[in-house]
Amino acid sequence: MYKVGIIGDGYTAAELLRLIAGHDELEAVAVSSTENIGRSMAEIYPHLRAITKLRCEATNLQSMQEKCDAVFLALPHGLSVPMVKELSGAGIKCVDLGADFRLKDVKVYEKYYEMVHEAPEMLTDAVYGLPELYRDKIKKTEIVANPGCFPTSAILPLAPLLEARVVENRGIIVDSKSGVTGAGKALKASSHFCEVNEGIKAYGVGGHRHGPEIAQELSLAAGETVGMIFTPHLVPMNRGILSTCYCRLKPGAKAEQVREVLEDNYSNEYFVDILPEGVMPHTKWVYGSNFVQIGVYADDESGNVILVSALDNICKGASGQAIQNLNLMLGIEESKGLLGVGVHP
Repeated sequence: MYKVGIIGDGYTAAELLRLIAGHDELEAVAVSSTENIGRSMAEIYPHLRAITKLRCEATNLQSMQEKCDAVFLALPHGLSVPMVKELSGAGIKCVDLGADFRLKDVKVYEKYYEMVHEAPEMLTDAVYGLPELYRDKIKKTEIVANPGCFPTSAILPLAPLLEARVVENRGIIVDSKSGVTGAGKALKASSHFCEVNEGIKAYGVGGHRHGPEIAQELSLAAGETVGMIFTPHLVPMNRGILSTCYCRLKPGAKAEQVREVLEDNYSNEYFVDILPEGVMPHTKWVYGSNFVQIGVYADDESGNVILVSALDNICKGASGQAIQNLNLMLGIEESKGLLGVGVHP
């Protein structure tokens, strides 16, 4: 039984506890907080009452090192770097659910996150935690940069097609819709009921922080710089992401190759489901699960390719994928603790 700690007490921390409760090789032994020190996680999140007695503690890295084999860092950007540096230096495996290790170009990080990175030399040590792309590297690393929720929804459908040279690497559009939990638990006017209910709005237009993360991974898949536009939208639901990705067939490529490449690439991937022809995903079908469902449309006459993906932003988009990564890091069966399907209706 591996003992794990969680630094942070937001929605992703609660989801980690929920999932770990169904994992017979992981045990959560500590949760740290700044605002809820002394309160039990079950008091903060009553749905966890049956599965945890843990109370939030002040963050004590020495204590984490003594108790834990691995630590999840579920923190806002800018806070993880010194903690990961100390913990990984002590041999503790770290999965950072924030953004501090995702971008490999420190200048891009500092532009989009508007802060100086405290340990740019560590960016090459961290592995981008998308198991379907980097499984072998994840198995060997001490530090995983857990991907963002929007990037996961865009990279999985697009990367194999760019790598196979089936679609153009310019003019890609990623249009994403997210539930309100994507904004986190902190109170802010834009997340109030009256601001969100019965409406939809775009935000971060032209400059959302997940844009360069998507571009980084798509460019690596293509082997050259990819031209793309990413626009997220906030919709009045609790959790879930639906991303519609638009691109065009390369000259000489056939529409049937789009489905063939995706089905071949993900045929052995438990968590990626390429839906049958004519079926498009629904966020409710993956609600509470670690699955990604992808719908495919491609047309020879127009050259248009439309890929629609759905995932749960807190699970496959955050905590579920974090556990998937830690399973690989610890040599555990990758799907352990993550077998639950979506809750529907």
